[in-house]
Amino acid sequence: MLQLTPVVRNIIIVNVIVFFLQLFFGGVNGPLTRLLSLWNVGTEGFEPYQLFTYMFAHSSFGHIFFNMLILAFAGPILENYWGQNRFLLFYLVTGIGAGVFNMGIDYFFLNGQSFGYMLGASGAVYGVLMGFGIIFPNMELLLLFVIPIKAKYLVFILGALAIYNSYSNAIGIGGPGDNVAHLAHLGGMIFAFIMIQIWKKQGGRGGYF
Repeated sequence: MLQLTPVVRNIIIVNVIVFFLQLFFGGVNGPLTRLLSLWNVGTEGFEPYQLFTYMFAHSSFGHIFFNMLILAFAGPILENYWGQNRFLLFYLVTGIGAGVFNMGIDYFFLNGQSFGYMLGASGAVYGVLMGFGIIFPNMELLLLFVIPIKAKYLVFILGALAIYNSYSNAIGIGGPGDNVAHLAHLGGMIFAFIMIQIWKKQGGRGGYF
């Protein structure tokens, strides 16, 4: 049975509330969704606050369900390990970092063509998975709820898939491909790795592979 910690529980509650507000105000393609989503920096819709709000909006029930399910499994373990404040900082930085990374790669290397706008907690959730893999590399998880796999191998697989899909032009909500922001997934993992390395150098509980 899942035992949610305070920060994880509150993050899930906020995401669920925002999702129902999206449905109430025009649906997942309505004005509230477009207001909260992260628009490409090269578009008229971009606003800096969206780097924060985009990670609390979702495009479908399945989108929010699987993001929150992964967070509910991995998040409490990290929150208990780091404490509430550090875990919240980690979650927000990896989520914002995922958006910055996606926009940066798009702006400098893809000529602003990879996505119109994106939304969802996936960047932060991938950051949580990366942190989980670093701190608890040998803890076994159930892939697809059936196949046991060590956390470090799961992180490697997810990272490899994010890189592969990014370079297969399957990136960006509102853009070509499969409408999944794989670069944001990769960005969340990269920022998670950087944060943990900084904490390790500061003498914090960064963990090791």
